[in-house]
Amino acid sequence: MEDKKVYILGGYQTDFARNWARENKHIAAMMREAYQGSVEITKIEPGDIDAAFVGNFAGELYCMQGHLSAFFVDFDPRFVGVPTIRFENACASSAVAALSAMAYIQAGIYDLVCLIGVEQMKTVDAARGGDYLGTAAWYEQECTGIEFPFPKLFGKLGDEYDKRYGLDNNYLARIAEINYANAKNNPNAQTRNWFMNLEHANTCGKYNTTLSGRIKVTDCSQITDGAICLYLASERYAAKYADHRGLDIRDIPRMLGWGHTTAHIEFARKVADSAGDDYVLPVTRKAITDAYKRAGIKDCWDLDVIETHDCFTISEYMAVDHFGLTKPGDSWKAIEEGVIGMGGKLPINPSGGLIGCGHPVGATGARQLLDAYKQVTGTAGTYQVAGAKKVAMLNIGGIATTNVCFVVGTKN
Repeated sequence: MEDKKVYILGGYQTDFARNWARENKHIAAMMREAYQGSVEITKIEPGDIDAAFVGNFAGELYCMQGHLSAFFVDFDPRFVGVPTIRFENACASSAVAALSAMAYIQAGIYDLVCLIGVEQMKTVDAARGGDYLGTAAWYEQECTGIEFPFPKLFGKLGDEYDKRYGLDNNYLARIAEINYANAKNNPNAQTRNWFMNLEHANTCGKYNTTLSGRIKVTDCSQITDGAICLYLASERYAAKYADHRGLDIRDIPRMLGWGHTTAHIEFARKVADSAGDDYVLPVTRKAITDAYKRAGIKDCWDLDVIETHDCFTISEYMAVDHFGLTKPGDSWKAIEEGVIGMGGKLPINPSGGLIGCGHPVGATGARQLLDAYKQVTGTAGTYQVAGAKKVAMLNIGGIATTNVCFVVGTKN
């Protein structure tokens, strides 16, 4: 039996280049701007909103502020009494919030859920921020006393690829170059005015510091402040929304499929679990194939765009073969043949991804969903992939511990 349909009605993203602490603005101000911007774009009536779900990773650490969902009530007098929930699953926080919103809608409890992803990270220096990020791994076992633990942990993913299949770091540099180039076309991308080329991405030294082994600064996503607000709706509400605006509901994007898996939090356990498997991260692969199955698509070539979680270049390298663009270990072929670039057979991260657009940790899943919506509706502007009608996104939390994949599109 087909799941009840859940639609995406659009939303708003803040400018990821902003530093909200320098503006002397609280994290709630980011949420408010995202909400107000979303209302202007979608024309959603505040009184129609049944609930608000907020994805956030570490407001208590970066901002000394928890209980973030309660701030939603301040945005409109009609929200007093509206139920709100905050979700935390590391970098996959707002994707898990979206999964939960879907479940409430499909259960018939709510017709319209406001989904907000938010993270304010530019409140502390890089070393302390890196330490905070370590709490998305097993902090005591993997991160205590280690400077910038996450680049080192993801460096181990590259080491595992190298051990099993070989890995030329030039292909990681190429991923960085592509994502920075894509970000130049995204007016909300953090790095849209930054310099980057392949030579720089391949250079080690003063202007591209090595953080751990093969992981250099250019291989890393950016510390980012950002908020996104979008709307998930039942078929009943989406039909009413379409009718009032003269739209055909068949042209409104919806969640065609989803996958959600969890692996061991400790990276060494993940590697041990995958011994003998073709995929380095088979639990991540399962989230993707589950989404394919639920969406009724055969493989990645039924997609037009992928937005994936490139917190580091190696995580995108992993995504290439795990999405099925190549056989396991052959991700380099899709990079070398231009498959993943703008104009390629299956563009990855036209938004710039986490490396180019920015990575406000708990907000990234919501940003990916909003970009999927934009691609399907032809509203991505200067980074639009022509004719895109079906988009997959992968949002991972920790070292691919939590894995959430959505397929977004229309079925006429």
